[in-house]
Amino acid sequence: MRALVLSAPGRLVWEEVPDPEVAPHGALVRPLAVARCDLDAPMAALGLFPGPFPVGHELVAEVVEVGGDVALRPGSRVSVPFQVSCGDCGPCRAGRTAACSTHRAPAGAAYGFGARGGGHGGAVADLLAVPHADHALVAAPPGLSDVALATLPDNAVDAWRTVGPQLRERPGAEVLVLAGAVPSIGLYTVALARALGSRRVRYVDRDEQRCAVAVGLGAEVTRLDGDWPRRYDRAEVVVDGTADPAGLACAVRSTEDEGLLTVVGIVFGEASLPLLEMYTRGITVHLSRADSRRHLPEVLALAASGAFDPLAVPTTTAPFDDAADVWLEPATKLVLSR
Repeated sequence: MRALVLSAPGRLVWEEVPDPEVAPHGALVRPLAVARCDLDAPMAALGLFPGPFPVGHELVAEVVEVGGDVALRPGSRVSVPFQVSCGDCGPCRAGRTAACSTHRAPAGAAYGFGARGGGHGGAVADLLAVPHADHALVAAPPGLSDVALATLPDNAVDAWRTVGPQLRERPGAEVLVLAGAVPSIGLYTVALARALGSRRVRYVDRDEQRCAVAVGLGAEVTRLDGDWPRRYDRAEVVVDGTADPAGLACAVRSTEDEGLLTVVGIVFGEASLPLLEMYTRGITVHLSRADSRRHLPEVLALAASGAFDPLAVPTTTAPFDDAADVWLEPATKLVLSR
């Protein structure tokens, strides 16, 4: 079968690789559409993880073969969480599937990250082996297109976890999004915050086009010109997508007393935080990968209801077979579709 392989930083090629084998508890799926995560482009362009390895981890797929212990039937259209989890260990049974103790890896067990993700396959391929299929695979709502579904398992889930639990705890709370490094996640966050009832959503970004999109999604927008300021007017719920130590410090200081800050922009290297101020003002800061299997059903339901439209965020589609040519092309959200 074919798989799109990152052979060197900035170089992606189709390669013939052995067909994966199906485990008794697993399934083989055929990707129908694959979205490029906000981390995928810099990961491929800069070689953040050592290659070569097959790429892609946001997908919707068709089940083509199942192991003998699997109840799911071939032909099912499924949404595939990007993280690999067993569903049966202590963390999984407690709902913390991103912390699965059966599947461990330096960057967290996931598809499309090579050895750093545990050596699982990539989604831009003819087939993908999914272990623990009855636990892992989530039925895809019939009313959503393959392109819309492909955007959900990572970046939309990542956006949801920054505002979903927070607005459930604090209905109507004001949301401030500091954006830039994770283009689609920042915009999905605006759309989800509005869908979930935030009374006011503010968005800050350097990019003029994304700022215009955020206005259309219902945000009050500030176009950043220059360095991140010390802080903005404070909000109860703040999302840091800057991947910048100065942006992170701004986000901390822009969080209201006893407020909730979620960091989705990965800072590579050292960052200094105003810890005493965080302590005295009682700010809760959460940093983690998105818990895909845990949150995906709720995001799917919200999209299926029409309250959240992932395609309101600019989405560029391209033929699956053109993946090697387009994977590094500029796009807020890129989706490969068969």
